[in-house]
Amino acid sequence: MDTLKSRVTLLHTNDLHSHLERAARIAGYVKQTRRKVPQDRLLLVDCGDFLDRARPETEGTLGKVNRSLLRAIGYDALLLGNNEGLTYTFEQLDSFYRDLSIPVVCANFRPMYPNRKVDWLTPSLVVVKSGLKIGLIGLTAPFSEYYRLLGWHASDPFEAAYAEVRRLRGEVDAIVVLSHLGLSLDERLAAEVPGIDLILGSHTHHLLEKPLYVGQTAISAAGQFGTHVGHLELVPGTEEKQIFIRGGCYPTDGLQEDEEALRIIEAERELAKVRLSRVVAVLKEPLEWEPDKESPLSVLLAAAVRRKTEAQISLVNAGQFLGGLPAGEVTEEMIHALCPSPINCCVMRLTGREILQVMEESLLPEFYGMPIKGFGFRGKVLGTLCYDGLQAEIDLARPPYQKVLHVRIGDEPLDPEREYEVGTLDMFSFGVGHLSLKNGRNVRYLLPEFIRELLWDALRDEELVNDSRRSRLRLVNGNQA
Repeated sequence: MDTLKSRVTLLHTNDLHSHLERAARIAGYVKQTRRKVPQDRLLLVDCGDFLDRARPETEGTLGKVNRSLLRAIGYDALLLGNNEGLTYTFEQLDSFYRDLSIPVVCANFRPMYPNRKVDWLTPSLVVVKSGLKIGLIGLTAPFSEYYRLLGWHASDPFEAAYAEVRRLRGEVDAIVVLSHLGLSLDERLAAEVPGIDLILGSHTHHLLEKPLYVGQTAISAAGQFGTHVGHLELVPGTEEKQIFIRGGCYPTDGLQEDEEALRIIEAERELAKVRLSRVVAVLKEPLEWEPDKESPLSVLLAAAVRRKTEAQISLVNAGQFLGGLPAGEVTEEMIHALCPSPINCCVMRLTGREILQVMEESLLPEFYGMPIKGFGFRGKVLGTLCYDGLQAEIDLARPPYQKVLHVRIGDEPLDPEREYEVGTLDMFSFGVGHLSLKNGRNVRYLLPEFIRELLWDALRDEELVNDSRRSRLRLVNGNQA
């Protein structure tokens, strides 16, 4: 076999998270590559989290800007990541991929109910490039409980991978896995599932400038936010089904942005601004916000979460916001700018002792000033906790973990041994920030509304808004929070 003619150029991207200008650079790089490589020798795939609703153009167009860019760049296959799968309803996700004319490959993801069929989703795909049969298998992170609530079934990725590799191995020349599992699971996949030639990774935003090998399996990943693009060569060996992987991931800094992509972004930006200009509430007075102390906007969110979850108390972190709200009209765009995180609320059971623990932690700078990344969080720092449904006395002059003096829930003192229903945010159940909240029991997630949507309703409730200015934490000894 003439390896020069039969080699395949494989371009791959991952975790762009709606960094649209970087997507425009990648579009330019792809076009430049296409001028050098014939279409029948070029394969282009994305490994998920191409979109992110923290970006106003994505939010304001329900992902239409991302759809248009996927088409313009010309991908051959896609994998959905958690930012696609978890941040839209079943109907919205179906609408996003339907008629896109790009197959979505994922072996461990399917509709939960048989009557809900989606033609755009396939467990695997065989493509022929340069005479080589390449089997593409997709695997996404199985946030099973979340997906169940949205009408999807996410199964064990290792079982799915093993079944698809076994089915395809005899009929293809190479197997490439598109993975949205994270690096540690990719390494385990390479070690435990024989027959995979290449894993293209994502989800944990890891950058592998050169392929990493686990046994005979190569692993490549292009970092995050479009700062790199993967450019590999699949080169057949002299033995049957022998494939060598060449190349790596290269920075996109300095690449020319594609003009067509820039026009798409600008046009959708204008449409998004129109949609997000909808007025959701009118405030008579400003709603102040501080990241490191109790303030009305964060308390209002806590009240909105408590109302949604119907819990005894609620707690939210002030770091969900990036600023306060002025008096006057409040638009969707303003709320999105202040609260961009695609985060949902949940309810869990905590003992009084566990509640006291997180309350004490929240008063310490190493907690409220803690930078947080991932798990849906798009703020800067964790921020202090704000509450609804409880009253407490705080002495900030006392030593750490002795600052909370008295706590009442309703008309009764907090009982350290009793369990309480607590409304809070889903990210805490994953062990972010306050680790003791990960130990919450009987966790129940409330989807699909994001916390910013709960805030829309709360801002229209004048009684709730006025009550948010009432302090839940009384500072003693003249301390200032």
